[in-house]
Amino acid sequence: MRKQYLNPKELFDPRFFTHSVTVTGPVKLVYVSGQVSYDRDGQVIGEGDMKAQAEQVFKSLTHNLAAAGATWADVVKLNGYMVNMNPDDVNLYREVRSRYINFPKMPASTLVGVSALVHEDLLLEVEVIAAIPEKPAQPAARKKAKKKR
Repeated sequence: MRKQYLNPKELFDPRFFTHSVTVTGPVKLVYVSGQVSYDRDGQVIGEGDMKAQAEQVFKSLTHNLAAAGATWADVVKLNGYMVNMNPDDVNLYREVRSRYINFPKMPASTLVGVSALVHEDLLLEVEVIAAIPEKPAQPAARKKAKKKR
């Protein structure tokens, strides 16, 4: 599997993402559903606190990636949805995100401002797509036939 990170010279130089990422070769794709700041019991962590919610979201994403055999270095696309997006909250989000994404090979990324998420206390939802090398299938164990004498 080969990943290529592309920032065409005709476009601005991005600081927080890569314009395009290509993946070629045998690959396993991992699609992680949007994660919000719920704890294990479904309770909102960090009500009204973007940084606390971002930390919970990225922890949940990390658990999902690990369950699929992936890491943050495998993430090729990241989509974020932020309630009432503003510069201060974007900076808090980027601060937390920067501890997870693989500089300088950053995923293609989108951050969208939204009016609401599924629960009124949620401020952020993030989903990712990861690409990991497909492992070759293991050949079936062969039993050696015993020669009869």
